[in-house]
Amino acid sequence: MTHLSVEMLAADAAEPITTAGHAQLGIAVLAGIAVIVLLITKFKLHAFLALIIGSLALGAAAGAPLDKAITSFSAGLGTTVAGTGVLIALGAVLGRLLADSGGADQIVDTILAKASRKAMPWAMVLIAGIVGLPLFFEVGIVLLIPVVLLVAKRGNFSLMRIGIPALAGLSVMHGLIPPHPGPLVAIDAVGANLGVTLALGVVVAIPTAIIAGPVFSRYAARWVDIQPPENLVPERTSDDLEKRPGFGITVATVLLPVVMMLAKALVDIVVDNPEHTVQRVFDVIGSPLIALLTAVIVAMFTLGRAAGFTRGRIAATVEKSLAPIAGVLLIVGAGGGFKQTLVDAGVGQMILDISKGWHISTLLLAWLIAVTIRLATGSATVATISAAGLVAPLAAEMSTPHAALLVLAIGSGSLFFSHVNDAGFWLVKEYFGMDVGQTLKTWSVMETLISVVGIGCVLLLSLVL
Repeated sequence: MTHLSVEMLAADAAEPITTAGHAQLGIAVLAGIAVIVLLITKFKLHAFLALIIGSLALGAAAGAPLDKAITSFSAGLGTTVAGTGVLIALGAVLGRLLADSGGADQIVDTILAKASRKAMPWAMVLIAGIVGLPLFFEVGIVLLIPVVLLVAKRGNFSLMRIGIPALAGLSVMHGLIPPHPGPLVAIDAVGANLGVTLALGVVVAIPTAIIAGPVFSRYAARWVDIQPPENLVPERTSDDLEKRPGFGITVATVLLPVVMMLAKALVDIVVDNPEHTVQRVFDVIGSPLIALLTAVIVAMFTLGRAAGFTRGRIAATVEKSLAPIAGVLLIVGAGGGFKQTLVDAGVGQMILDISKGWHISTLLLAWLIAVTIRLATGSATVATISAAGLVAPLAAEMSTPHAALLVLAIGSGSLFFSHVNDAGFWLVKEYFGMDVGQTLKTWSVMETLISVVGIGCVLLLSLVL
């Protein structure tokens, strides 16, 4: 297991910060995070604006000149958007093509048609995992809610027995698996290998989704036994389509970027020679940009054209997919600005200095930091970005697998105990027709299970890698 080691990091560490510097920086970090939390929770300010103001507050409290704080924030925002913005946009396009073409409904209908009553919760977590791979969490919820409500109603299931597995599958994908924004930003911040992170993320995601989904849903259904609300069953997107893509080609299209990125990771391990022609080819093929771009272009034919879409409708679908992610891009970019302000203020070095004598796993420390920020802000993305910025120096001498596990530890912590300051909490509450207490006993406990099981799996993997 990777532990904090000053000797390990001494080669790259800067001059130690003085005790007074530690105190001032500690106060600055708390002030910056407190400002962000207060603005988001108390004043209901958009997270983009809150992160800008919080970054400036952090710089001011750290004693940095205001122009330097602005420069740090701007540099971090630009670097983050440049590194992940295009990938988020491509993921949004792929998700929209999947939804509008009826491909998502095809996956859902095919699996449900072959699932027995006992297997239905397991089918729901499988559906959510596949469909949620290229989709943002909120889009995935909107897409799967009709299915969850219809299955629960027609099969006379408790809504929790069907809904919790679907939510677990979506949430695990959102927190742990690229190309979702949080994991992508964390990978960039700590310098982890995307393919290795993706592979290990799948290893962690499977048991985590099973325990928090089908297994926990048995207890959730006893605690909160509710039926699907009649007025919340919306029409499905594919009901108006004359045809839709087949199951096999839809699944293949969704998994194409994953396969390409994993192939790169495998070749990197087997060949292990950056100058080798094969490895250079796969470095291009398996890069996130090329993998997602290829999947989008393929999806235009395998999903769009298969659904009878004209070129004009495919272009309109692509255009519609980009507008809703503007807020996500701004939040992610501002989070990167906040992270860079932390780094330039010397917070990463401060963490190295004060943790010299700690006998605590780096992975556990990263998880705890992400948990704290998640509880405070309610945002998994903000928690991931901020925690990644804080612990990035600790990854300097980590092996490739352990850097990937650091990303997964942060992602697990970012999902801990969703409550009233999280937009996802209210989304689930309203869609499932629950009160606040019922949502806490089901959704919030499920998120906590994902976080705890996730870090448990990460720590176990760290023992053998």
